[in-house]
Amino acid sequence: MIQAKEGPRLRSMAKEMHTRFDTLLAERGNIINEDGVLLSSSIPEFDVHIDFSVIDSALFEQKIDTLSLCLSSLFMSSGKTAEQFKEEFVRAYDARNKYYLLGRKLKYYEYESLRNFPIFKKGKALGGFIAEPKEKRKLPYEKLARRTIGVFRDSNITGLEAKYNRELKGENGRRVVQKATGSVWVPIEGSEVDPQNGKDIVTTLDINVQNIAYHALLSKLQEYECAYGTCIVMEVATGKIRTLVNLGRQKDGSYDEDFNYAAIPTEPGSTFKLATLISLLADKKINVDQTIDIQGGKMQFGKRTMSDSHPDGSLREMPIWKAYAISSNVGMAKLADRYYRDNPSQYVNNLKKLQLDKLTGIDLLGERKPVVTSPGGKIWSNSTLPWMATGYGVMITPLHTCMMYNAVANNGKMMRPYLVSAIREYGKDVKTFEPKVVATIGDAETVRQLRKCTRAVVTDGTGKGIESPYYTMAGKTGTAQVADKGIKYTDGVYQGSYVGYMPAENPKYTICVVIRTKAHSAAYYGGTIAAPVFRMVADKIFSQNMGAWSAPLDSIAKSGVASIPAKAATAGTYEVLLGVMNKKMPVVYDYKSTMVQYVADSGTKRSEVKLKHVYRGVMPDVTGMTLKDAIYVLENYGARVHIKGKGKVQTQSVPAGTRLTKGQNIILQLS
Repeated sequence: MIQAKEGPRLRSMAKEMHTRFDTLLAERGNIINEDGVLLSSSIPEFDVHIDFSVIDSALFEQKIDTLSLCLSSLFMSSGKTAEQFKEEFVRAYDARNKYYLLGRKLKYYEYESLRNFPIFKKGKALGGFIAEPKEKRKLPYEKLARRTIGVFRDSNITGLEAKYNRELKGENGRRVVQKATGSVWVPIEGSEVDPQNGKDIVTTLDINVQNIAYHALLSKLQEYECAYGTCIVMEVATGKIRTLVNLGRQKDGSYDEDFNYAAIPTEPGSTFKLATLISLLADKKINVDQTIDIQGGKMQFGKRTMSDSHPDGSLREMPIWKAYAISSNVGMAKLADRYYRDNPSQYVNNLKKLQLDKLTGIDLLGERKPVVTSPGGKIWSNSTLPWMATGYGVMITPLHTCMMYNAVANNGKMMRPYLVSAIREYGKDVKTFEPKVVATIGDAETVRQLRKCTRAVVTDGTGKGIESPYYTMAGKTGTAQVADKGIKYTDGVYQGSYVGYMPAENPKYTICVVIRTKAHSAAYYGGTIAAPVFRMVADKIFSQNMGAWSAPLDSIAKSGVASIPAKAATAGTYEVLLGVMNKKMPVVYDYKSTMVQYVADSGTKRSEVKLKHVYRGVMPDVTGMTLKDAIYVLENYGARVHIKGKGKVQTQSVPAGTRLTKGQNIILQLS
């Protein structure tokens, strides 16, 4: 009866007890940037257990002392002595423990050492060595761009890791294994289905600019104890995101990459005035050279009074570009009310043409949809339009703001922002992502007038304090009172922002900085908290000449300006330079051991070559030097210099002021 009726089921159960499928894990792909810099990768970790039931007693007695010594040497940080390891192992052996935990999350070198130790080198069948490999995702730059790159855990995947998880994870393989003796399973030959390893993701992020943006933003957030901040750097011509920093204040007062604030809609405030200008210019309703009466910075709309941030009764008639430059709320509101009061849908439709009611399409999960109020709704009133014109009653993300200003820089073409340029397999691109135009903001004349307005912000308006002597920029400050997530306007929370592009004449990069303050902060204007971050990031981009644009691009290269900033160099180099200029070296120094710098006083019209103090045994600042001078100085100190790139020294691996030892390796990154 058993043979006839239960035989098939019992034979199947017996087979399952003696064979099984094992999963062969695929290697997860890497995330790298376009320069080949590794931003996220997988490293193996191991949980190691011991099956004492399979270890021969003679082998155990013979080798336990040597094994204990090896373990105490490998795990010195544990503080356990060889005697303690031996005592624990003897107890586990006497108890015939089949799954004794030796260690979790062990590094690969620890695993390699263990599997060659006495007893363990007999393997799983005779030595009881059970190693369970696991994959850990590692970010070489740790906090830098962590929210954008993302984390990869079983219960939590974010950022690019989540968006491109299917490409990164690959496909697991499998094989059939058969039970041999005890707990030993042997693969059946020919049963393997090999895993397909994950592909690599190539991101557009520039880690050097990401670094300076992170620290620049962090410094302002810490200074004013702000709630959070974000900084975006977009490449004008393509829409590539070169930098995306998101920092939020934690309970202990520190800041961390905890949320993608660049993709969260808020009321933007004055930076939105550009959208109002675009609408007015595209409809041919104004010319920015026309005048507008801002009425001292106060005006009644319905039952509400619109005020400028700094009302001044003496301010009346002025060109529209000037009203924009000084960020007059009354000026922009008055224009919107004058030309769209009878047809507000025309204004709102123009906003929608700018894609301000749609997701940006950036390749990250979790972007929230913006909100653009439409006429006819319950909340529409006779004061809605003028307030929308100044950035209230509409909610857009910092990414939307960045796209809009980038379109002005890009001759009217609005680009889709994106973070991944290619998917790569075994070093070859299998898929590439190209720039995409999602909208146009007007004709050439419209763009010209918009550029005039944004440039005036820096030369004559609220952004005047960040103008650089070395390159030009344009943009707009913004300051908005906040009312969201349980916060009321009366709570005194503000959002300060600055968005612009550089260099102004031939824009290469658009930078958007948005910072939310704490309640009743001492500083909250965009020109105070956000504009300095813009300037620091722009300086970094200019100094490393991203995109290698050609001169002239700044005031020092313009025709008729015969001055350049002086750098430290050897006295010999300066004598050659001054000789070409038909000038004599004011003081003769020892060429081989002295660093000098040319210093000019514009007041007295005098100049001199001064000693640049360099102390033996202390790392000097060699950034900006020619390679020849930098190598000369460092090798005189006995350092070993390694070079990457061409040009002048851009960064040095050992910070200035650090103690140097003879033979120390120093890496110089050239521009």
